[in-house]
Amino acid sequence: MPDLTLEAEFHALGHRLVAGADEAGRGPLAGPVTAAAVILPPDLEPTADWLAAIDDSKRLTPKRRESAAQIIRANALAWAVEQVDSAEIDRIGIGPAVLQAMFAAVAVLRPAPEALLLDWVHLTQCPLPYRRVVKGDAKSLSIAAASILAKTARDEIMVQADQRHPGYGFARHKGYATRQHLRCLAELGPTPIHRRSFGPLRQARLFQDANRG
Repeated sequence: MPDLTLEAEFHALGHRLVAGADEAGRGPLAGPVTAAAVILPPDLEPTADWLAAIDDSKRLTPKRRESAAQIIRANALAWAVEQVDSAEIDRIGIGPAVLQAMFAAVAVLRPAPEALLLDWVHLTQCPLPYRRVVKGDAKSLSIAAASILAKTARDEIMVQADQRHPGYGFARHKGYATRQHLRCLAELGPTPIHRRSFGPLRQARLFQDANRG
């Protein structure tokens, strides 16, 4: 279970406002990548009842994630969610898109953070003290809270996308490369929210181009 150990280490260095940040949607073939940043109250007691709702978002059912997201939004000192759409992902690549979404969320936090805990990302420089944490959403409550907000926000975006683009099953698979999604993609072709730089879509486009030739 995640706890406040990593946050406390920054507190001991004088950095009271510590933001955890995480993303959702790195791997899907469609839809945006979302990222969230969360600052938990610096005087938070590790035994606070509401913290029991927070865990690595992958361990929670959709119902528990949504309940936890409501609790986080009600109790966090600050939180923000941002996204980078599929067109921008195609333009700059998924790695830079993840960082863009993550730091966009951090940038709008009020109050502003003094240090960052990041679920592991490729990062070489940052204006704030930071720590990259492997499987951070399973270790840090701030990162876990961010993972929940990012995941629930993205899931809602994909449910809305299912209404705009019926027939693909976005509400079910959320854009991931399931058998159903790949079958629908082969039958219907890509939508405007598909990531054309990703393997299955790139290969399909090359096949189509070869047929035209």
